[in-house]
Amino acid sequence: MTPSSPTPEKLWTGGEWLEGPVWLEGQRAVRFSDIPNDRILQFDVDTGETHVYAEHVEFTNGRTTDLDGAVVQCSHGLRRVERDVDGVVTPLVERWAGGRFNSPNDVVVASDGTVWFTDPPYGLHESGREGHPGTQDYDGCHVFRFADGVAEPVITDMVHPNGLAFSPDESLLYVADTGVVWDDAAPRHIRVYDTTTLVGRLFVQPSGVADGLRVDADGNVWTSSSAAIEVFSPAAELLRTIPMPEHVSNLCFGDGDLYVTASTSLYRIRL
Repeated sequence: MTPSSPTPEKLWTGGEWLEGPVWLEGQRAVRFSDIPNDRILQFDVDTGETHVYAEHVEFTNGRTTDLDGAVVQCSHGLRRVERDVDGVVTPLVERWAGGRFNSPNDVVVASDGTVWFTDPPYGLHESGREGHPGTQDYDGCHVFRFADGVAEPVITDMVHPNGLAFSPDESLLYVADTGVVWDDAAPRHIRVYDTTTLVGRLFVQPSGVADGLRVDADGNVWTSSSAAIEVFSPAAELLRTIPMPEHVSNLCFGDGDLYVTASTSLYRIRL
């Protein structure tokens, strides 16, 4: 990593609250959500253009790709995790033994094909800004693992689990807690869990709110931190801070660069 703070390059603006960026290797593109406007957008690296990929998408949020390269995304509105293959969207998991999910928020896929996702209640808020007003079917907000057709809660000790990412060897799962968004006394930290025992501990509390996060090939954690990105070593040492012009929601790596969704705009940071 270079020691200096690079200048964020604004690639597109015009959203209301952008989220869920994912790098699509085969298309050399970044797909992301504009949640309140209920649409998905896509930035093409080679042309530098952004277009509306889909509208009326039921308030999709976080997304990743699975082992086949298909997009797996979280739907606040339909309270499910779904799969998008060339614009054809099908449900992946919609319920568990406790009833419906709250509003799946962010998702990762492990090398064995298992799907892990967070389930805070933001899509149920009475404002309807990021979903449909509603009530929770279960008491709490969990991290779920979906495998062999069954979803099970595997982390149940967080207030509002949000962004998540594996360490390079998948022995660890980092999960951001954004409970502070609804309650000033609630957490705004990142916890880390052993993926075998599912025992967790506090990893770090960034200077701002940790929302979306990613882990690089060296195991460093890149996290949103309000109007900045902060990078922490696996030992929780702050390595660098990258100031941003807007409040950061999420980020992803692609083609050697970092792509950032921040409030109304998509940015690129050359690494």
